[in-house]
Amino acid sequence: MNQDEINIVNPFADELTSLEQRKKELEEEIQALEEKKQEQINQTTEIIAQLLKDGLGELESRRGKLELSIGQLEKRREKIREEMRSTFAGASQDLAIRVQGFKDYLVGSLQDLAAAAEKLELTPKLVDVEIPINRKPKEENTPTQKGFAEHSRTIKALLEQYRNSPDYYGPPWQLRRTFEPIHAERVQKWFFNQSGRGTIRTTGSKLQNILIASAIIAIAHRIYGEKARALILVSYPERLGEWRRGLQDCLGISRADFGPERGIVLFEAPEPLIQKAERLIDDGLMPIVILDETEEQVNVGLLQFPLWLAFSIDPQQQSSSFNY
Repeated sequence: MNQDEINIVNPFADELTSLEQRKKELEEEIQALEEKKQEQINQTTEIIAQLLKDGLGELESRRGKLELSIGQLEKRREKIREEMRSTFAGASQDLAIRVQGFKDYLVGSLQDLAAAAEKLELTPKLVDVEIPINRKPKEENTPTQKGFAEHSRTIKALLEQYRNSPDYYGPPWQLRRTFEPIHAERVQKWFFNQSGRGTIRTTGSKLQNILIASAIIAIAHRIYGEKARALILVSYPERLGEWRRGLQDCLGISRADFGPERGIVLFEAPEPLIQKAERLIDDGLMPIVILDETEEQVNVGLLQFPLWLAFSIDPQQQSSSFNY
């Protein structure tokens, strides 16, 4: 090869060497980029994994708190249900009675008073004289003079049934509510110790008092049948509706069972009640006179009847007296 040919080849050799060097640099740069990309992928994967782990941990923590809250709510629900079962009708019943009470009074008590007014007879005006609440009326020959000894087995069996096997869907005039020992004790004392004539210390709750009165009415209906007639004296109009609703709920009776010629009559004054009770006795029926706890003084004419019950305040808190 002559010198001219060598001079022509050398420039191409240098350019080829340069290109090979550039190629090698590009390959190294590509390799570096791939390694960096892989490193970024690994870092991103680790970050995502950590985020997932943290997210799952937070969800587990929230789930634990929710399960704890649910458990507490379930316990609270059971406690509320137990309280509702152990009370007369629960807070909802108390609210319903308050809302509906005065409405029932407006609809029904005026009818009752109008019917009673038609049968009023003129009587001499009674003179008011105070005597102690525990004073005994003059003994008379009444159906309860010998007490309820002959019915003791029936009364005790009914009280036992009310306490241990309440029938919430039983027939009318049978107690349909949970009955506690404190209620049974008062009812039993009234029948056997007081022979169906005397006061019962109030429970402090009008609903509980209605429950006790309902048990007495139910037992009287078992003993006397349709001859038993409950006459209830409530001086405060707003409480008349509460008594009506409470008795309906406890005894499974309806609106039709209230009225001058029905099983239960509500009164706002003692005079028409006394006249009604006297007519019932003349007709061979058995009146059961029941006085609301708000009756601090009672017309002594009410004490002449075979069966009477008054809810009284604790004597240590308030002295009670009758008027006649």
